[in-house]
Amino acid sequence: MDKQAVWGAVIVAAGKGKRMGSAISKQYLPLAGKPILVHTLEAFERLNQVFEIALVVSEDDADYCRGLVQQHGLRKVRAVVAGGAERQDSVYRGLQALTAPWVMVHDGVRPLVSGVAVARCCEAAVQHGAAVLGVPVKDTIKQVNAEGVITGTPDRQGLWAIQTPQAFRREVLQEALERALAEGFLGTDDAAAVERTGVAVAVAEGEYTNIKITTPEDLPLAELWLSLRKREGDLSL
Repeated sequence: MDKQAVWGAVIVAAGKGKRMGSAISKQYLPLAGKPILVHTLEAFERLNQVFEIALVVSEDDADYCRGLVQQHGLRKVRAVVAGGAERQDSVYRGLQALTAPWVMVHDGVRPLVSGVAVARCCEAAVQHGAAVLGVPVKDTIKQVNAEGVITGTPDRQGLWAIQTPQAFRREVLQEALERALAEGFLGTDDAAAVERTGVAVAVAEGEYTNIKITTPEDLPLAELWLSLRKREGDLSL
């Protein structure tokens, strides 16, 4: 990786997580004694290439999250920002709170991302201007219509499940988000906004353990992998 590249990170945690079926937002659920979000922030706090972090949360949670930042000594969190109506809006607000020339965007509920995977994503972004983490799809994928009938089976060989972080030269991401806002485009991830500007987005190989904690079944799995890391002494991420 380019040792001269200085990185900021936007950690997006403004969602409610209805699929978790919990009374509190999923990013605040306990994982090994700490909120999921704290594990995620600590992972980026440990990364040498990360100079600053902007945490984007719902407006109602901002004071609570500032307390978490202080309680856990997260010195790189420069700002806790209220999110917008859509994820793109939240990312854009977080981006405005950073000064670094290179920016990563990461889901607050992906606490198991490793430093090795982040480094691969950053290297690819420095080379191409934009990059995402991803893993090859293992299962056969079916296209299904509204009636629940299979309409197609895409070739699995060319399919990847995309993860975060997604990494960009700052001006590339800012221009893409501003254009998306102006043109009413709403993508499912940040790379989609960048792709439509004509910038090539590279894929760096991620890890299958970098799960997004979304449903109740994900929590015990995350607990297991976290305990295995602790047992092996691998907390450097």
